[in-house]
Amino acid sequence: MENKGTIYFVPTPIGNLGDITLRALDVLKGVDVIFSEDTRSTLKLLTHYGIKNQVKSFHKDNEKKSVDVVLKLFFEGKSIAVVSEAGMPCISDPGSMLVRRLCDEGIEFQVLPGATASVVALIKSGFPADNFYFKGFLSHKKGEKLKEINKLKDINSTIVLYESPHRIVDTLSLLVDKFEKICVVRELTKIFEEKIYISSLKDIEKITLKGEFVIVIDNNFDKNESEKLPEVQDLIKKLKNTNFNSKQIMEILKVLGFKRNEVYPLLSKSNE
Repeated sequence: MENKGTIYFVPTPIGNLGDITLRALDVLKGVDVIFSEDTRSTLKLLTHYGIKNQVKSFHKDNEKKSVDVVLKLFFEGKSIAVVSEAGMPCISDPGSMLVRRLCDEGIEFQVLPGATASVVALIKSGFPADNFYFKGFLSHKKGEKLKEINKLKDINSTIVLYESPHRIVDTLSLLVDKFEKICVVRELTKIFEEKIYISSLKDIEKITLKGEFVIVIDNNFDKNESEKLPEVQDLIKKLKNTNFNSKQIMEILKVLGFKRNEVYPLLSKSNE
């Protein structure tokens, strides 16, 4: 009879090393091996808490192979913890492939609660938090990124994105043309934590291009605006017939006092 082990998915601090639960520390101390997205950051955390367990690599480039290794150790009776560089495994980090495999094979596993940058940034933004859509990272390619952003415009919710320091300016430059209320938070829970509200290209210049970024967008709008604003539909149609493009029409409506979130669904519908 096989002596099965235990698999834990353990969230780690997103910045401040003190933001880890007592249960997470107990698990990291007690398992036979820890699989980590970034062994250097994990070893720093373990050293801080005097934990000397074995650490193996588990990142996106070796994830498929690592899943087999994890399962082999599991069936040998080993206890295993899976951690990402920071925050919750599987959330824009490796781990989802392993979870799917475990679910497919009916293997029980445990997920510990803990730090998640998306939720911290959402609350810090001050935007509605009762309904939000997590997108993670947008495409690196500008064309694909624009398509994704245009799809996000139709989502009636607060939207949360992740972005890297070398792409944050380009991404925000595209977002500010589509959304009115944007909040960017940087280096969450660290000494140089920063929050900036973005409403123009000039605001983007204020950002320090260092650290990890979370973008929060307030895209909450009334789903029934198309019924409430029939006169806008007529105006859009007339402007299109006069050869104004979508960007020009949006600017005209903005000058007339209409909010972008109110009229964008109508403009999108007219393009269908």
